[in-house]
Amino acid sequence: MVTALRHLDNVPFLTTTNHTAVKMVAAKKHVPIIKKHRKRFNRHQSDRFKCVDPSWRKPKGIDNAVRRRFKGQAAMPKVRLPHPPDSAKDAFYFAADIRIGYGSNKKTRHMMPSGHKAFVVNNVADVDLLLMHNSTFAAEIAHAVSARKRIDIIARAKQLGVKVTNGKARVKTES
Repeated sequence: MVTALRHLDNVPFLTTTNHTAVKMVAAKKHVPIIKKHRKRFNRHQSDRFKCVDPSWRKPKGIDNAVRRRFKGQAAMPKVRLPHPPDSAKDAFYFAADIRIGYGSNKKTRHMMPSGHKAFVVNNVADVDLLLMHNSTFAAEIAHAVSARKRIDIIARAKQLGVKVTNGKARVKTES
């Protein structure tokens, strides 16, 4: 039997006496989620030298084999630049390096394995926004939200049938 701490006894979802709970809405049907490139892109020669951090940096050398995309070298991420140049200050914009290929399907991009997309929630009013979209989005409580507000958010999400991805974080219960 799960019961809450003393000041949380009146919260309905934490006690076992409340049997009128709303069921969570299942995610909408979608095409299978396929990630085209699962492993991280590591910086060139980060495996050789301890001082070279593995976080990706584009190689800029004139003879660099990775930059020139030679066979057998590490793959570079295929980056899309945000916009074409507007003025003379953007003179060093190289559009020739834009390539496609590693992007996920638009329909399943940012989708979690459950089939929902995460929506960051800071207060109870944000949960109310998900009322009509609870089959598409799941609430994710923001890091800065206090434990007391988390309990209110989780209770409201339970009433509306909204899935909460991190519902057990920072909510202490006794068993």
